[in-house]
Amino acid sequence: MTEEQAETYALRALAWLAGNDELLPVFMGSSGSSIESLAALAKAPEALGSVLDFLLMDDNWVLAYAAYDGSDPLDMQRARMALPGGNEHHWT
Repeated sequence: MTEEQAETYALRALAWLAGNDELLPVFMGSSGSSIESLAALAKAPEALGSVLDFLLMDDNWVLAYAAYDGSDPLDMQRARMALPGGNEHHWT
């Protein structure tokens, strides 16, 4: 997946997250984001990576988004790896 494709994927995931009344408050609480800052997230590839990092924390979230988007659940990891910081390994 190219970085451009990954950004497009992450933008769709952010739009889905913004429309999810149950999950959006969890994201905002864990990231310190606000409704006003969501637009800024959409403009920064690093921030889009953090959106995918958040969703990747729970397999159910990944599967829910993939079902909504009609994409392969593994695409989320592929997109994350193509965005800045995605090639770093976190062992926590």
